[in-house]
Amino acid sequence: MRLKSLLILLPLAMAIALAITPFSQGLNHNLNHPSSLVPPSTDSTVLNYHGGPLLTGPSSINIYLIWYGTFYKKDRTPITDFFASFAPPRGINSTVLTWWNTILSYKDKSGNPVSGTVKLTKQLGDVKYSLGKHIKRAQIHNCVKNKIDTGKLPYDPRGIYLVLTSKDVTVDRFCMDSCGFHGGIMTLAKRRVVYAHVGDPHVQCPGLCSWPYAIPAYGPPGQALVAPNGIGSDGIIINVATILAGAATNPFKSGYFQGDALAPLEAITACPGIFGDGAYPGYPGDLKVDKMSKASYNAYGVNGRKFLLPAMWDPLHVNCKVVA
Repeated sequence: MRLKSLLILLPLAMAIALAITPFSQGLNHNLNHPSSLVPPSTDSTVLNYHGGPLLTGPSSINIYLIWYGTFYKKDRTPITDFFASFAPPRGINSTVLTWWNTILSYKDKSGNPVSGTVKLTKQLGDVKYSLGKHIKRAQIHNCVKNKIDTGKLPYDPRGIYLVLTSKDVTVDRFCMDSCGFHGGIMTLAKRRVVYAHVGDPHVQCPGLCSWPYAIPAYGPPGQALVAPNGIGSDGIIINVATILAGAATNPFKSGYFQGDALAPLEAITACPGIFGDGAYPGYPGDLKVDKMSKASYNAYGVNGRKFLLPAMWDPLHVNCKVVA
């Protein structure tokens, strides 16, 4: 029934797309999994554990962030505040951390849960567009590998090496069937690490990768919601959240997923288009609305930031869990 529903709603399913690129002998395979506005059936959605490693441990998942292209302060700050909200200062009640706590239900074969914290550990910039403004996924893979092999970034088995590209950079298949991807790299020392890419969709495809803050490119038309941090920044944050959860729970295509390992449903892509209670195709669910700015959100973090975070599959309760 679920497959039949997805086929019927294929045009709608293109409204938000994410490509998940798995690890395979250190190579970057271009494999899709479209994320849609179609809520999954809890009767048929089960993310089975396939016995492989997860990003577990009491210490944090470390983010090594590469800003590729031109990012102004107003674009960068909401994103760095999002990462800071995983470990808020004492007295700050961050629901970003509450949202991430669902990840603790994902455990490896030894019973160790995925790490409950995420930390922005190091940032690098590439304002000179060293790869140009039209790049392929393999170049992102090679760029991250080179920075590890040459010592510009440390080898970290608990790290995610995240490349964010600015709005004037086109990446192979980004905005066509992808809002981002994660995969694996074999370093020069024959060690595996996780890397990922997310692009700024503001100019290229807001209706695909910034929904519901833009009118959907496909599916039921509707009024775009007001973004608390800007269409581009909030689109990046939504997709970074999706990629982080997938990479943490299925880093090398042998963790938690449903379906074909080469095109899996993962922790958030199993809950497409769901941001609040009552979500249905074309409607993200019940959200909070800021009285002054009229911006819609469902989570808040440091420095008074408001965010929109996607629902995450909860293996303990077997449902899509939204931010409480």
